[in-house]
Amino acid sequence: MQQNKRRHMSQSKINEIGILPVLQDELDTFEDVVGDFIKGDWDPIAFQAFRLRQGVYGQRQPDVHMLRVKLPVGEIFSEQLEVLGEVARKFTPLNKGHVTTRENMQFHFVPIERVGAALQVLGKVGLSTREACGNTVRNVAGCPIAGVCSDEPFDTTPYAGAFARYFLRHPVTQGMPRKIKSAFSGCEKDCAITSIHDIGFIPKTRETNGIMERGFKVVVGGGLAIMPRIAPTLYEFVSVNDYLRISEAVLRVFDASDELRKNRMKARIKFLIDRVGIDEFREMVEDELKKPWADKNFDPTPFLYVQNEEEEALERGPSNPSTHPNKDRADFELWRDTNVMPQRQDGYSVVLIKVPQGDISEDQFPLLAKIADRYSLGKVRLTQQQNVALRWVSNEALYELWKDLKEASLGGSEVNTITDVTSCPGTDSCKLGITSSMGLGKAIMEGLEEIDLSDPLVKRLHIKMSGCPNSCGQHHLANIGFHGASLKGDKGNQVPAYEMFVGGSYQDMSSQTDARIGLRPKGKVPAKRVPVVIKKVLEYYQANRVESEEFNNFVDRVGVEPFEEIMTSLRDTGPLNRDNIDTYMDWNKTVLYKVERGEGECAI
Repeated sequence: MQQNKRRHMSQSKINEIGILPVLQDELDTFEDVVGDFIKGDWDPIAFQAFRLRQGVYGQRQPDVHMLRVKLPVGEIFSEQLEVLGEVARKFTPLNKGHVTTRENMQFHFVPIERVGAALQVLGKVGLSTREACGNTVRNVAGCPIAGVCSDEPFDTTPYAGAFARYFLRHPVTQGMPRKIKSAFSGCEKDCAITSIHDIGFIPKTRETNGIMERGFKVVVGGGLAIMPRIAPTLYEFVSVNDYLRISEAVLRVFDASDELRKNRMKARIKFLIDRVGIDEFREMVEDELKKPWADKNFDPTPFLYVQNEEEEALERGPSNPSTHPNKDRADFELWRDTNVMPQRQDGYSVVLIKVPQGDISEDQFPLLAKIADRYSLGKVRLTQQQNVALRWVSNEALYELWKDLKEASLGGSEVNTITDVTSCPGTDSCKLGITSSMGLGKAIMEGLEEIDLSDPLVKRLHIKMSGCPNSCGQHHLANIGFHGASLKGDKGNQVPAYEMFVGGSYQDMSSQTDARIGLRPKGKVPAKRVPVVIKKVLEYYQANRVESEEFNNFVDRVGVEPFEEIMTSLRDTGPLNRDNIDTYMDWNKTVLYKVERGEGECAI
């Protein structure tokens, strides 16, 4: 196979390609401020706001922090992957990074005195944490196959990059009532799930006077958490020459809402739209557009993130495989059938790399970098399902790639199926966590290994969980979802528990379903019984569905009552004694459970 030429880029070049500019003065100032804070010269509340704007988030454990690396459209270059591995090795005792459901990379348990040094290391290869937290415009999520999708009217990547660049450090976005989450899909299928974002963009074209014009359908006011909402449409078509102006108007209306600032828990665009309606909100945007700020030129060209991947692929040339499947043919073909999808460019495919629970170890980062260089264009994209997408893989190289992925313990098949479980960090690190969602996720994956999953209607289901109602694990969108809760057990002792959601959905590149919020059966079930709940739900579905009835259609037909009965049958916590003490401890924990929640600084 022809080796892809290694990229060696200067700092300025990496910053250009890496989308977000890194300012050395900011990094130096951050280190100085941390030093002053440690000496007691900074007010803790003021320091909290300062570090959040730099992507540094407090954990439930004292004196350690989570670093969130902001990765627009989830894109990471191979040099950056190597540095992410260095950060995992040098700065966090867990020696791993965590892929989030918004295409960020997080590192946990970084001591406060080491945070500044970690940011300096990241900055040297154009990796930024700026405004990855706080009341700002957060990371811009994107479709991982934008630019290579057969159904796209045009590649939205340059415009997503322009959006990220334009609003980074923008004066309007530095102290909004709350955060703004945004997403750019590649086509009408909405693989970036724009419908659950504060503002989302779906590409469209229209012909005017014989000229084809690019633009976006703009949706606003989506979100999950305590009041899940699917975003309504603000405009059916906004020209690419005007989408930044419209976006700024939306953010200015949001920023100017004094009503939203009164209650932090309801300070999101969805609450404003829920109160006034989408039509009145549109009028508010139109009024904002009449103000002098909107008169300037909003041509996105200076901000566009432009690449020519097709030209790069042609320069690399074809691949010549040296080996072919033999005794491992069946395993390879299963992986190829479930993890590989054709690009619109002939001869190339997108490979979805399954990353269990989104955790990438310090050793896997450099291996991924080598794989990206050898088989792709020296970069990868993260997905909202906590996986990794490798684009521009020659079809002739798939078998060799699979072997290399297996060597890196990343060769798992059946991505985006029932075994590809999504979970947020939960009580492992999050102040708002109620339960150990990561521990439950691992238990569910192990439990599924004991279940016959040959039924294709079962295999295509999605399971997601969050450690609290905020839905960082996107449990509202799962066919079967859970969020952390607690129950009162024997003698008033607390029991870790979960509430369940059924019938949610989203577009994941392999399905054809619109996003919808799952239904919540009444009741809670102890955390240690959740794998049994899943088993019983699947058995009930298989025994009572009508022929090839999809799970969500089944839920619509039978309602939530059967699922409530399943949960009720497993709800009893039992006595707190030696034989049943496990019920009173959370997954992966060895102490009696107790709800311990801090004040949240910002959700994921």
